[in-house]
Amino acid sequence: MTNKRYQTLRLILGDQLNASHSWFQHQQKDVLYVMMEVAQETDYVRHHRQKVLAFFAAMRNFAKALTSKGFDVHYLRLDDEQNTGSITDNLAALLARYPDAQLQCQLPDEYRLDHQLRSWAGAGNITIEWFDSEHFLTQRNCLDKIFKSDDSLLMETFYRHMRRRLGILMDGDKPLGGKWNFDADNRKKLPKNVTVPEPLCFANDVSDIDTMLSKCGIATLGNARPQRLLWPTSRAQARQLLSYFCQHLLPYFGTYQDAMALPEQHQHAWSLFHSRLSFALNSKMLSPLEVVSNVVEHWQQRSDEIELNQVEGFVRQIIGWREYVRGIYWRFMPNYKNQNQLQHQRDLPAFYWDADTHMNCVRQAVQQSLDYAYAHHIQRLMITGNFALLAGVHPDHVDAWYLGIYIDAIEWVELPNTRGMSQYADGGILATKPYVASANYVHKMSHYCSDCYYQHTQKTGDKACPFNSLYWHFIDRHQQAFAQNQRMSMMYSVWHKKTPSEREQILQQAQHYLDNMNTL
Repeated sequence: MTNKRYQTLRLILGDQLNASHSWFQHQQKDVLYVMMEVAQETDYVRHHRQKVLAFFAAMRNFAKALTSKGFDVHYLRLDDEQNTGSITDNLAALLARYPDAQLQCQLPDEYRLDHQLRSWAGAGNITIEWFDSEHFLTQRNCLDKIFKSDDSLLMETFYRHMRRRLGILMDGDKPLGGKWNFDADNRKKLPKNVTVPEPLCFANDVSDIDTMLSKCGIATLGNARPQRLLWPTSRAQARQLLSYFCQHLLPYFGTYQDAMALPEQHQHAWSLFHSRLSFALNSKMLSPLEVVSNVVEHWQQRSDEIELNQVEGFVRQIIGWREYVRGIYWRFMPNYKNQNQLQHQRDLPAFYWDADTHMNCVRQAVQQSLDYAYAHHIQRLMITGNFALLAGVHPDHVDAWYLGIYIDAIEWVELPNTRGMSQYADGGILATKPYVASANYVHKMSHYCSDCYYQHTQKTGDKACPFNSLYWHFIDRHQQAFAQNQRMSMMYSVWHKKTPSEREQILQQAQHYLDNMNTL
């Protein structure tokens, strides 16, 4: 660092890599941009190694891009001897060096960082000038402006509001195609003979970062090839990934977005027709409006060969679900993080860390997560999340696993999806019913069951699929909570029609599995 006097210090967090931000549109004298790799971020949860490698590589590339454009950047690497490991302690050291400088920050997207910065500033009588990150399509308090009470926070209402407001896929004030939602067309099982394009994977050499992580003793999980990191680590690569999705994957995205397949059948296509843009979006290398605009424009150019349901399903995820869960996060934090309405207390089974289980669907979903730091939303919701919910795992343990293992997991998006949508720990704020299912759903939406040790049609016996008895055990033990839920009424009717002997056998089978969880 030079002896130059700076009047402004601008902090850029690791998920604020937005090259289009107004901060970077004009060079200003006496402004120092501050970026840092810190132990507080590598250690607050045990992350997948690919996740740490990708974030640090993207941060370094962003810093290089700023420097090449003439901006002054103070970049602290994890192993820098001046690095305290704490964002606020590092900022304090810089402010001591530049006592007349004004600290400017973009609003963090995680509550813990927002709270850390504000608490530190308040305790030290430090003034922070706050700026929007200029990434999202809504503000933190967006739900307050759309909904009158917490009793009506329906995502579909939010989604329609966003479509109208942004004018996306609209015909005047009506939705294109006459329907807002084509979800009913997007639930097909992947045929065995379908051709799935290979995912676009990069080959970023991050060996130096990997060596640094080992040197600093950073504990991670999962597998990584540091000489060929497959995730985009620059805006240019992120745009390549977006273009690839539009050209090769969009034509079948919607139809098969809920489908699951075995690697044995699609060795090269572990991500199927999914875009895998979430890391680029959540690190802000891409903007949501940019992504949606490109997808819609591409569909318009090829509307004779790409059906509307393909693009609508994608748009709903970006301008609907993604913005909506962020709104839920900021509306209910910090209490949301402590919700455990079903009072689940079990530990996460060991096979979530090593994929060592006879359940083929769980083994494949976990192994893919360990190998690629990625699983698509149905694998997360209806395989690993579904099993954890049926087994009664404490949502804290489930949160920590999801937050750590996935490349795109940042708390604002992970927490509502996991604690709310997946585990129903928020008592129904996010979802109108718990997303639980027996083996019948897994068999319907995947090819996992055909090569499984367990029999998906059996509820009891040595080879009975654990999902079956655990499903009915969940239904039985939570009758008080869900018996009056209209979306659950049919299942309770089926359960009550079983004979007392049948119910007892199923519950005994489930209890046996619960008592021997790590041997399944």
